[in-house]
Amino acid sequence: MGATTVHLIRHASYGLLGRVLAGRQPGHALNAAGREEAARLAETLKVRTLAAVVSSPIERAQETARIIAAPHKLDVLIEPDLTEIDFGAWTGMTFADLHAQPGWAAFNVFRSTVPTPGGESMLAAQARAVAALVRLAVRYPGAELAAVSHGDIVKAILAHALGTPLDLFRRIEISPASRSVITLEEGGLHVLGVNLPPWA
Repeated sequence: MGATTVHLIRHASYGLLGRVLAGRQPGHALNAAGREEAARLAETLKVRTLAAVVSSPIERAQETARIIAAPHKLDVLIEPDLTEIDFGAWTGMTFADLHAQPGWAAFNVFRSTVPTPGGESMLAAQARAVAALVRLAVRYPGAELAAVSHGDIVKAILAHALGTPLDLFRRIEISPASRSVITLEEGGLHVLGVNLPPWA
């Protein structure tokens, strides 16, 4: 099997970014800045030969993916396992309020063991996201793909590829509309770039 190259992309900016834990909550479309970020990224990737553009089902990810896919005349493929973490009862809360929530501080230090309240564990999210990329590599051997997901999901995939414990994955910085590049082949996953800005 030839190496499959995946451009792992965090969705572009939306209005409440950094203020609210949007999670899987609907209604968070890209704002003007986010659409501009996605357009710059699309311009960067226009010269690549993308076999597919894949996206989380969440609105902000799909919108980013459609902008990237347009120059390639590709339809966006939805991959449910690239969706955002299910943060359970924390979904939709402001970060100011989250700091007062039991378990929030511990969750951000011990991602491998501390659960979300009624949601998904970080280990489960990492496992499903990595499995999705492996399926894509099998489906598109030797090809180049763009996969649009979410900050923590991209970090979790990179942590797996780098052998970094989930408890340390917050050391990986993933900005809105950034691109991280990995290859998948028989020898495993290889990281070629992390948190590249839209114009790089």
